[in-house]
Amino acid sequence: MRREFVRYVTEMPLLWLGISVLASLIFIADTVTDLEMAFAVLYVSVILISVRSGRPRAVMVVGIGCVILTVVSHLLTQHGDPKPGIVNSALSILAIGATTYLAIRIDSVEAKARQAQAALAHMSRVTIMGELATSIAHEVSQPVTAIAANSNAALRWLSASPPNQDEARIAIDRVVKDADRAGEVIGRVRRLVARASPLFDKVDMIDVITETLLLMRNEVRKNHIVLRTEFANDLPTVTGDRVQLQQVILNFVINAIEAMNDVNPEQRELLVSAATDGKKMTVSVRDSGVGVPAALDRIFEAFYTTKPAGMGMGLAISRSIVEAHGGTIYAAPNFPHGMVFGFTLLLDVSTRR
Repeated sequence: MRREFVRYVTEMPLLWLGISVLASLIFIADTVTDLEMAFAVLYVSVILISVRSGRPRAVMVVGIGCVILTVVSHLLTQHGDPKPGIVNSALSILAIGATTYLAIRIDSVEAKARQAQAALAHMSRVTIMGELATSIAHEVSQPVTAIAANSNAALRWLSASPPNQDEARIAIDRVVKDADRAGEVIGRVRRLVARASPLFDKVDMIDVITETLLLMRNEVRKNHIVLRTEFANDLPTVTGDRVQLQQVILNFVINAIEAMNDVNPEQRELLVSAATDGKKMTVSVRDSGVGVPAALDRIFEAFYTTKPAGMGMGLAISRSIVEAHGGTIYAAPNFPHGMVFGFTLLLDVSTRR
């Protein structure tokens, strides 16, 4: 347990420095004041702050530490009547123990809720990938077909009399490039469907958007859609889970493509953009589809759908993902027709200009 606590401290040094300073101040104040004053009750605030670490064991260690400090302070205090002092110390220890227990229980419930949300998001990603199975197969089959063709070409050049090593080398270089391209497609799919806990880190949204659009490239071509991207210069990073943010964008793009099925192919346009105002980043997906006929305020509710075979979970999960990142999600009519779906995320403090 001590080793884990040391690891927690190194992960969030400012939080634990604040906890240590506050606990020390309470200990000093509790020691110099009279025994009649239940100053140790203030350790409850230390425990509540430690909950921000998201580590139940760390909270328990803090609670035990506060109890020890309370007992030591009582033994060191020389002022006041000892009998009320014992009662006050006992009440303080009781309050500390109850707060620690409730904090751990609440954190455990929240952890289970996060796990359930992650499982639901994973299910949604798998469903999306099932819908994209044809597109993914096409993306993989292209480099595989090219590998076979270039391999045969290399064999022909090598079996010629005399062997043409230069042409064979060029064909083999193409094989390597096509193999890398196939590996990239498979890697993108594996990352998207992997079931893992959310991993919050610095994320380059241009990379996330680009990788998502590569997965949808065949669907865009097949539906004769003009795809455009607009990215602001020098976009800073945001803090988030790369796969979950990719899932949100992928869901927006799929909905946009489906919304343009009944539109004249010459009018099908899809615009994916990312911009910033210095405090937050906005990512939006605009289409020229039929739009949403009614109940726009309900579009992010669970099980609400405008599709005949839809489940109504994609946008609801997207909203939960964005809100878990501290952002906001929105939908609005696009001018002159279609819809725009997007979300905003706060920028990293260290990358703001």
